[in-house]
Amino acid sequence: METTTVENRFTLIVQGPDGGPGEFADAVAKGLSGERKSIPCRYLYDHRGSLLFEDICALDEYYPTRAEREILETRADEIASLLPENAEIVELGSGNARKTTLLIESFLRKNGRLSYNPIDISRKMIEGSSISLLKRYPDLEIQAIAGDYGDGLELMRTSGEGVKLILWLGSSVGNLDREEAAEFLSDVRGHMGANDRLLIGIDLRKSKKVLEKAYDDRTGITAKFNMNLLRRMNDELGASFDIRKFAHRATYHEEEGRVDMELVSVEAHTVRIESIDLDVAFREGETIHTESCYKYSPEEIDALFAASGLENVRRWLDSQHRFSLSLAAPLP
Repeated sequence: METTTVENRFTLIVQGPDGGPGEFADAVAKGLSGERKSIPCRYLYDHRGSLLFEDICALDEYYPTRAEREILETRADEIASLLPENAEIVELGSGNARKTTLLIESFLRKNGRLSYNPIDISRKMIEGSSISLLKRYPDLEIQAIAGDYGDGLELMRTSGEGVKLILWLGSSVGNLDREEAAEFLSDVRGHMGANDRLLIGIDLRKSKKVLEKAYDDRTGITAKFNMNLLRRMNDELGASFDIRKFAHRATYHEEEGRVDMELVSVEAHTVRIESIDLDVAFREGETIHTESCYKYSPEEIDALFAASGLENVRRWLDSQHRFSLSLAAPLP
């Protein structure tokens, strides 16, 4: 574990490797050797992928970022009022923290000072966003953790006695299937004190047309984001993927409430991946599953909380009722 301190207001704890090539290689070897080819969605977010996702968030078709930001713009002061003066903010998957600034500003207006504890797998992203925030807010202190959520939550649990508001924004919970989501939130609940709160953004069920456009925009940026996974394998693992032989596809399965993103082989061919000594044969129409995004009804959100040992304290929706932001407390 590596620790870096800057200007007495910034501590960066590097908990582990930043998605190193060995971990990526193992995931690719396992995922492309199975009957249904798949690669975990976290590998979409290398540096280039993260930048492309920022572009996606600005698209007209991709409503979740705007919807969640609208809620925060109108409710941040109310959210801050529901926490005691000594509350700290802990954020899971903080990224560039742009939406989080709305909460940071509300807490600073209310309390004068604030401790912010972002957790993100990307050291480069978390270091850059933290330094930018410290320059803007002289009364802000940051202890950032470059590592996975579990390590970060454990460090936060043992780091102090203050009340914590844990943020998990952007409907990241949707990348887990419903059982995995309940298991993960149960783990988060296990790291919470009685007075801690979880603020979680969850995308709501809606029409197939709206959802498929959100994950397959007309300008093709989401396709580039998905295809970047093939480029990453070429660059980091010595793979021979020909990008022209794949197409991006997003499909909403209404009954399951799930959008699937896939890379579709447009012709039969074989790819060589040198670093793992693997030849991968693709049939025409065969897919690599890269991401699932589950959508929830309000009733499903309540059921998720109940299965995780949480209860809803307050729920806010955007003006078009597309997105939910919920404040949850641990059940006794």
